[in-house]
Amino acid sequence: MARHGENIRERTDGRWEGRYKVYSDEKGRHLYRSVYGNTYAVVKEKLIAAKLTLKKNLLTGSTEDTGGKSAARACDGILFSEVAMEWLVEKLEKCKYSTYIKYETVYRKHLSDFLGGHPLSEMESKIGLAGDGNILPEISDHLFSDNISESLQKSICCVANQIFRHANQKYGLQIPFLKRPAMKTKRRAIETFTNSERLRLFSTIYNSPDKYGIATVFCLHTGLRIGELCSLRWTDFNFKEMTLAVERTVQRIAFKNSAAEPVFGEAEHGWTISAKDKRQKTFLMETEPKSESSRRTIPLPEKIMGLLDNLNKDEPYIFGGKHPLEPRTLQYRFKKMLEKTKISHRKFHMLRHTFATSCIESGMDVKSLCEILGHSDVKITMNRYVHPTMDYKRKHLETLAGFYGQICGQTA
Repeated sequence: MARHGENIRERTDGRWEGRYKVYSDEKGRHLYRSVYGNTYAVVKEKLIAAKLTLKKNLLTGSTEDTGGKSAARACDGILFSEVAMEWLVEKLEKCKYSTYIKYETVYRKHLSDFLGGHPLSEMESKIGLAGDGNILPEISDHLFSDNISESLQKSICCVANQIFRHANQKYGLQIPFLKRPAMKTKRRAIETFTNSERLRLFSTIYNSPDKYGIATVFCLHTGLRIGELCSLRWTDFNFKEMTLAVERTVQRIAFKNSAAEPVFGEAEHGWTISAKDKRQKTFLMETEPKSESSRRTIPLPEKIMGLLDNLNKDEPYIFGGKHPLEPRTLQYRFKKMLEKTKISHRKFHMLRHTFATSCIESGMDVKSLCEILGHSDVKITMNRYVHPTMDYKRKHLETLAGFYGQICGQTA
């Protein structure tokens, strides 16, 4: 059945077909060419890519398959949505699938409806700068409304500007980049578990250690992210050196139609995507760590190594068994653990914050902590966790006063 206005239909053999017009000099008339795929979405991407190829030929002076149209007219016909799709296809090939999904979601939810239908030729004036150096109010009000978080605003800017850069480089345009309005937000202080709460947690876990409790203690001693924790394998440990190598992470992400399965790599991991996951339109994906700096080696205390003896070593994943542990399962079990110990609900990620803050308070240097946490820059660690208490400041000033006192005594 054809999709109105797109010339895409599902064939009787189950495949999808998309048709587009080209001009044949030999026959002196327009002809139709086709692209094929297993899903509607795949064919739509191929169809857009084919049309863009024809338009790019015009821009480079070629008249093949263009129907005699001028290059300027061809550029006028290129929509923002077409360039965005071309950019997304390029990203799907070059970046991590989870990163691609983030880009695709931001584009679809925040840019597609508002800018997608506009030709590139309008973008320079539509995204043009107002006299005060800020983007036009109609753009700012739509993309950067008050109910959108600062983090999401940054993502919208990032995706839009990467699409503009792609258009500028390929089509010789000068579309200005979006500039996100300054937000007057105050960074919230990092919350952590108190000493008494940690004591209650440890007491509960050590009395009857199961894999969820051990995962909790493990996070408090290493600061691992939840995805890193859930994807730990026995092969990541060096029991002789008592170290842990962080090599991967796991997260639940959305399907991208048929593109999800080959990227997922069922054959490589020996898994299958469950029927439940397919109904939920998400799946559990194991990938490389968040960044290159996230790939790290962490020394482990002997006490923590001893806790691992309570776990099954016959299966590859420490906390999951045959497969990585589902992060949502760990979060749910952690919530129940807090209820049992009568501690108010906190996110699992607060264990990482608690670990980092405790390291600073115990005197660890920031550079070491930065590497253990897997931060890309020591400034991130400094800004997020180095907030000394008044007692901590007083202690060091008292030490300094004592040092000065020694000097004065020697002088006398």
